[in-house]
Amino acid sequence: MGPTPFHRLALVVLPPLFLTVYLLASFPRPPTVPIIHASLAHLPSSTDFYSGGAYANLPLGRDRRTGRRIVLIHGLSIPAIVWKDIAPVLASRGYRVLLYDLYGRGYSDAPQVIYDTTLYTTQLALLMQHVKWDNAFIVGLSMGGGVATAFSAHFPHLVNGKVALIASAGIIESGDISRTAKFMSTPLVQTVSALPPFQHYMRLLANTSKFSEPCETNPIQEIVRLQTAHLPHYNAAVASSLRDGPIRGLHFAFQSLARSRNQVLLIHGTADKTVPYKYASKMRTLVPQANVVTISDGGHDITTTHASEVNDLLLHFLADDYSYKPSG
Repeated sequence: MGPTPFHRLALVVLPPLFLTVYLLASFPRPPTVPIIHASLAHLPSSTDFYSGGAYANLPLGRDRRTGRRIVLIHGLSIPAIVWKDIAPVLASRGYRVLLYDLYGRGYSDAPQVIYDTTLYTTQLALLMQHVKWDNAFIVGLSMGGGVATAFSAHFPHLVNGKVALIASAGIIESGDISRTAKFMSTPLVQTVSALPPFQHYMRLLANTSKFSEPCETNPIQEIVRLQTAHLPHYNAAVASSLRDGPIRGLHFAFQSLARSRNQVLLIHGTADKTVPYKYASKMRTLVPQANVVTISDGGHDITTTHASEVNDLLLHFLADDYSYKPSG
C-alpha cells in the first residue's frame, strides 16, 4: 500500500518546519541578578523597634536580625514585631533569641522572585550560618509555622530537637482561604497594585490613617501602615506567598517532622478564623508525637492577646526536663 495523503503532506511540511526551528533556535539568556526592592530601612525616619539589631547581607538582599538560640519566625504579613510580647520574656530567662524579618517584610529586602517555601527555608539557613549558629530551637507563627516545619525537613541538622508551631499554617485547604485573599493575590490585581498611581494612592491612604488616629499608635499597627505605604513589593511578596509559599501543601514536611526525633508543640486557639482550629488535629494526625495545646477562645493573634499563656507554654516546652508522651 502506497503512502496516504497524510504521509505525503507530512513529508512536505515537516522537513522545512524542523529546518526553520533549527535556524531560529537560540540558547536562553544567562540568568540575571534578581531585582531587590528596598525595606523599611530606606526610610529617612525609620523606627528601630528592637535595639541592638543588625543586618545580614544575603544573596537575595539584607535581612534584619536581633539577638542570638531560639529562632522565632513570624507569619504572612506582620514582621518580627509580632513577637514583641514573647521575645523579651524568653530573653529574660536566659535564652538567646534570634528575630528576623522574612524577605519582603519589615526591615528585610524584597527580592523580585517567587516567594516559595524554599526561599524562606534557605533564608533562615543562610542567616544561621551568618550568625554562626550550628542549630537552634525553632518556633513558628502562622505561615512561620509552615516555614519552621519545612525548615526541619530541609535542614534537619540545624534543628536542636524542638519545634513549636503556633496557629500554624502549612496544610490549609484552598477552600479555607478567603475569596478576598484569593482575588488580591491574583497576578492581575498585583500588576495593577504595582503601578505608580496605585502606590501613590496607598501612601496617601496610609499616611492619612496615621494622622486621623487620636491616640498613640500600636507598634504593630504602625509597622503594618509603613509596609503598606512605603514598601513597593510588600503586596507582591504577600500575594506570592499565598499562591506559592508555605501556606499549603506541606504534608510531606509534617510527615518528615513525624519521622524525626524532634519534640513538637502545637498551640492553637479555638476561635482562629485565619487558620481554623480543625488544622491542629490534622497536624496531630500527621505528627502523632506532637503535644497539642488548645487556647480557649484564642484567635489567630494569640501571641499578643494571650501572650502570658503562650510564654508559659513555650518556657515549659523549651526546658531541658520537658517530656510528653501521647496518650493512646
